[in-house]
Amino acid sequence: MKRTLGTCYYPEHWEPEIWPEDARRMVEAGLTWVRIGEFAWSRLEPTPGDLRFEWLDQAIEVLGSAGLKVVLGTPTATPPRWMVDKHPDMIALDVDGKPRGFGSRRHYCFSHLGYREECARIVGLLAERYGANSHVAAWQTDNEYGCHDTTISYSDAARVGFQGWCGERYGSVEALNNAWGNVFWSMEYNRFDQIALPNLTVTEPNPAHSLAFRRYTSDQVVAFNRLQVEIIKQHSSAPIAHNYMGRITDFDHYKVGDDLEIASWDSYPMGFLEDRVGADAAHQKAFARQGDPDFQAFHHDLYRAVGKGRWWVMEQQPGPVNWAPYNPAPLDGMVRLWSWEAFAHGAEAVCYFRWRQAPMAQEQMHAGLLRPDSEEAQAMRDVRQMRDELTDAPEVQPAQARVGLIFDYDADAAWAVQPHGAGLSYFGLVFDAYKALRKLGLSIDILRPETRDFAGYDLILAPGLMHMSEALKKALSQQNAQVLIGPRSGARDQDMTIPVPLPPALPGLDVTVDRVESLRPDSPEALSLSGAFTGYREILTGSATVTLTAEDGNAAVMSHDGMHYLAGWPDAEGWKIILTPLCAQAGLEVIDLPEGLRRRDTASETFWFNYAAHDVTFDGRSFAPASVTRDPRDA
Repeated sequence: MKRTLGTCYYPEHWEPEIWPEDARRMVEAGLTWVRIGEFAWSRLEPTPGDLRFEWLDQAIEVLGSAGLKVVLGTPTATPPRWMVDKHPDMIALDVDGKPRGFGSRRHYCFSHLGYREECARIVGLLAERYGANSHVAAWQTDNEYGCHDTTISYSDAARVGFQGWCGERYGSVEALNNAWGNVFWSMEYNRFDQIALPNLTVTEPNPAHSLAFRRYTSDQVVAFNRLQVEIIKQHSSAPIAHNYMGRITDFDHYKVGDDLEIASWDSYPMGFLEDRVGADAAHQKAFARQGDPDFQAFHHDLYRAVGKGRWWVMEQQPGPVNWAPYNPAPLDGMVRLWSWEAFAHGAEAVCYFRWRQAPMAQEQMHAGLLRPDSEEAQAMRDVRQMRDELTDAPEVQPAQARVGLIFDYDADAAWAVQPHGAGLSYFGLVFDAYKALRKLGLSIDILRPETRDFAGYDLILAPGLMHMSEALKKALSQQNAQVLIGPRSGARDQDMTIPVPLPPALPGLDVTVDRVESLRPDSPEALSLSGAFTGYREILTGSATVTLTAEDGNAAVMSHDGMHYLAGWPDAEGWKIILTPLCAQAGLEVIDLPEGLRRRDTASETFWFNYAAHDVTFDGRSFAPASVTRDPRDA
């Protein structure tokens, strides 16, 4: 697979006279792709019906004639001021009923039908005008669905839409009342139009109600995206992408991705370290100029699954960002490391955000490849090195990993509704498992929850799948692989009711969760060998073999015939103690990597990435800070 580079460009921010020179310099730097247009609605239509596409015609021609391929974004993430005047109720409301108003971006509610019609109109005009344009080689829908907590809206449009969704899903109010357990606290309804949104209640709302509303909201994102995709495909055969954002899990990216040819995501390693990774202060300090060693890799593997193998980094951090609590500059070489890591995980393209640093507005402190005066910024050295290295590098040969890790957006919704302990999340649990596997030198495939064919995987992990279909349980129980399930797997049915037989109710594994508890941060439950459960813990009964205990004598892992149930949330040492023997049983060779050093296998190469800010010595070799080392797999 050929690896290419690109950038994000905003011709509307600059005088047309500099566009040709910008395009020439992009090509000289080794860039192939240039994304434009995703925030330009006010320049395309400054007042209702006053369409001004001529400047975009010119920009596409200038960029394309220079040899660049254009990714054309739809501008629906930034509706102009006149749109809000025309549809004042299109604004999303937060959980407290406060408006998410005009003055930045993403100020719309996915449920508002009037705004959807406006989006269909502008996307249709763009698709008709540029669908056959030879320079437009790909499309992007909207921008970063859900960023800034904008997926869930408690507006009147959402309330009306949710009532209709409930009617379609449950068929009758009686069925809904039964499914949600509304007899509890006399919450029963007589009509669907009585159903309010699950906010502003005296105490916590019914978890079944909250989960249903999150599922409804996810469906609105899918429908909003599908509307644009269907319009574009009427006029263009170019592939369509959306750029997801790191650790945004409140809608189902798999379902959005099913309507697209490419999944992409926006990678900001240092910004994410501060506000999304969940790392402690010591970890943040150690990796302040590099980013977390596993967070980017996790998302690379996740979006490879969302895109069914075809994925990009649409925005790669090139220097300090503007939005994190602290915004240091990256170590020299880190932009190159991040780029190579994406390619090692199968990316087709890495595009740097942005070409030139903006001198105005909210992102003026966000670095680009150029400074505001058009001189080269820090990252351009790395980009030029990437250009030269890609010229001689062999094409990436993808390979299925031997370890599969299931990630389920619906499980994340269920955990968000009922975490059972402060700071507990499904994403955090799965990410901890992923980090532990990476620390053992393993490559991982993220698997969709509807996966039933696990051929080629020697170890499969399914932690925290709050609801498990009987088909998935059966498929996992029939594998020759080692399978680790739990905690909280199968803990609820489709509508957040505790099922009977009690969870996990796995075929061939006699284990029952007798009770559960969440643990204080200062009260971990030590495991018998090493490590501890932190945050969450279950007490198990059953005839399956106890293969690991806690110090209090209760089972930590119970096993039978390759199936294993994990009764809590391990810390890093606990994960190592649990996973190492499972890998041995699965025939997987593990290595205990030093902090900061990570490995990724492709079919033809082994990549080594040193995220540490210092030299790391391992197995007789020295790895410099921010270094990328490639070994042939047959070496």
